[in-house]
Amino acid sequence: MLKNYFKIALRNLKRSKANTAINVLGLSMGIACAILIFTLIKFHLSFDSFHPDKDRIYRIVTEDHLEQITYSPGIPSAVGNTFRREYPFFEKTAMVYVRKKRQISLPYRTGDNKFQEEEGVAFAEPDFFKIFNFPLITGDRNNILSEPNTAIVTNRIARKYFGNENPIGKTIRLDNKLDFQITGILQDIPKNTDRRQEIYLSYKNLKDHNPWVAQENWLGYAHEQQCFVVLKQGVLASTVNKAFPEFTNRHYQGDYQKEWQFRLQPLSDIHSDINFDGVMPKKDIWALSLIAIFIIITASFNFINMATAQALSRSKEIGIRKALGSLRYQVFWQFVAETALVVFSSTCLAFILIILSLPFVSNLSGIPFNISFLYDRSVLLFLAALTILITFISGTYPGLILAGFQPVLALKGKLSLKHVGGIKLRKGLVTMQLAISQLLIIGTLVIIRQMEFTRKTDLGFTKDAVVMLPLPAKEQTKLSALRSELTALPGVKTISFCNQVPASEQNNNFEIVYAGRTQKENYDVIFKAADDQYLSLFGLKLVAGRNIYPSDTIREYLVNETLIKRLGISKEDAIGKNITVNDQKGTITGVVKDFHNQSLHAAIDPLCITTAVNYYSTCAIKVNTQNLKTTLAEIQKSWTTVFPKNIYQHEFIDQRIAHFYEQDNKTLQLIQLFTTITIIISCLGLYGLVAFVASQKTKEVGIRKVLGASIQSIIWIFGKEFTQLLLIAFIFAAPLAWLIMNNWLQNFAYRIEIGAQIFIYAILSSFCVAIITVGYRAVKAALVNPVKSLKSE
Repeated sequence: MLKNYFKIALRNLKRSKANTAINVLGLSMGIACAILIFTLIKFHLSFDSFHPDKDRIYRIVTEDHLEQITYSPGIPSAVGNTFRREYPFFEKTAMVYVRKKRQISLPYRTGDNKFQEEEGVAFAEPDFFKIFNFPLITGDRNNILSEPNTAIVTNRIARKYFGNENPIGKTIRLDNKLDFQITGILQDIPKNTDRRQEIYLSYKNLKDHNPWVAQENWLGYAHEQQCFVVLKQGVLASTVNKAFPEFTNRHYQGDYQKEWQFRLQPLSDIHSDINFDGVMPKKDIWALSLIAIFIIITASFNFINMATAQALSRSKEIGIRKALGSLRYQVFWQFVAETALVVFSSTCLAFILIILSLPFVSNLSGIPFNISFLYDRSVLLFLAALTILITFISGTYPGLILAGFQPVLALKGKLSLKHVGGIKLRKGLVTMQLAISQLLIIGTLVIIRQMEFTRKTDLGFTKDAVVMLPLPAKEQTKLSALRSELTALPGVKTISFCNQVPASEQNNNFEIVYAGRTQKENYDVIFKAADDQYLSLFGLKLVAGRNIYPSDTIREYLVNETLIKRLGISKEDAIGKNITVNDQKGTITGVVKDFHNQSLHAAIDPLCITTAVNYYSTCAIKVNTQNLKTTLAEIQKSWTTVFPKNIYQHEFIDQRIAHFYEQDNKTLQLIQLFTTITIIISCLGLYGLVAFVASQKTKEVGIRKVLGASIQSIIWIFGKEFTQLLLIAFIFAAPLAWLIMNNWLQNFAYRIEIGAQIFIYAILSSFCVAIITVGYRAVKAALVNPVKSLKSE
């Protein structure tokens, strides 16, 4: 019986080649998108899920409760050390300090012995590798990093540095300062972990690398210094979180007791919690999930429309089957078999589409996809469930319609639209498809406009033709020599040494005390160290006072307008007053016009600029864009002359600013891709419906043409119906799109308004797509010879 079902199903599908092609193409695109989205979501949800104790692993994080709450994945070093001594909640605890973009050299090797590691290094306590499952290939697991000046590296790094040589016992040097002996080799780090460092160094050497971070500090912390713990069996995170206030009250005094708050963050939340530097917000995951559901619904509705549209043409077939004794359930399963065959064919085509699109999707999402993911057990289970679901959704209703035909009416040809669900059902399904398409179109337009806004907004400083060079650590004595070398170059206009460019995601936030006030302010101030050329190079404008004078130490401060407003004083009154930032006293000499000191996601913060040579980590160079290639080559030569042991790197400031919105742009590109596919699937459904309507109006069109109707008026018969569907879809889609996208825009402190223009563009673009889709079939129907039309019925 099953063989017979599929044999007859194959014949019916071959008989209606056009409809079969539309169904297979629509479903294959839907299935391909669903699999890709599922894989994307699965990848992001799987981060750090391979650790055995993942449900008991937490990170202690900081919430700084001032005027606004600021969040940090880091904690003061004293908090981590003291809390684990005083409370018995933890089975294991480990501090880790990460430094990205570090130079590693091989001091006892000739030739190419310098490497720039973008993911940097991590100073880790031994228990770090008892908390996290990063297996050791070679070395003593019980004594990992227990001794100073020891290091472990991944197998990939070992091959990169030493080829086929045994790396154990070899020496690596960090930033031309500290030597470490390799004592172990780790397996290569999995792709689905936020712990991307491949070089781990003994935590005992942190004091040699960064003494400030290593000291027992209660009132200062770095984002890069984090504390991971494993809770004891039976200990709840809520119990630990209740202990933190008592801990804070015991070790902090006065206002600090309310300001400093700590809590546990589950390992499973780290990848998605953007408050604590997560990279994939849960909102984006839910958005992708919703798009996948929309695409599958749209593709399934196409199938239902096409199947019910063909039902009348198959009425005699069903009538004969029933007259010969076929039962209702047999007719039903016959159609389900046809549906299953279409879905199976679509799945095969979907695999081909996925394989062809893998390089593009990998580049778009930033995830290194390869063909092997298609054999993943979870993907195969999802595919099996999806196939069954689509077959059920697409096949059930048309199957019930066909199985319900009365054989007498079917054989006499007296079945009408009301027996197959009527035109209203098909219009309803198409309207839902159009609403989904318009919802995605509006969302895409809003994201595009916001991204354009971020690119075109005046940030308050010059970012064109500014080259950034990272300065080697603890080489401040050579800065004068570097300035002399660079100043002599004809293509160099201005040079400034600083710790950060005006807009940066990595800022130092310090307490501030204003002159004559005994208490610190209830907010932190962003501290930017820079020389006297900083203002002119970046085009920052003074609104009061003067620029700071050249100095190697902190003597004078420039402050921004936001800080003046927060202090509650006028610009004029601020000039000449003393402020103390991070216990460093200086005089305010000028007020700088506000500029964006972070991305547009964040509001402008109170800020000060001062000379502090020990903080300088960047050389900013304003260059002449003529002969830029030659100028960059000369800059590299000058750099190498001053810092022969360091790797030269450069980056334009606009490239650095673009990193602020990297995840937003990836989300936009993915949504654009899936929106385009949804529109294509909707067009297929629209085409199917207009084909059905044309077949039902064959006689009407013939009569109208005989009575003198023009082609334009006949085309309008089709056009007006679909215009109504588009408008109804827009009425449903527009308010929902506004709510969703307005919520998304709340992630930006500076954002666009969702005005009428966006909705006008959305409805016009929908009309254009509909005109192309409907117009072709309507014109074809209008051009048919009326004699043939009248003979057809």
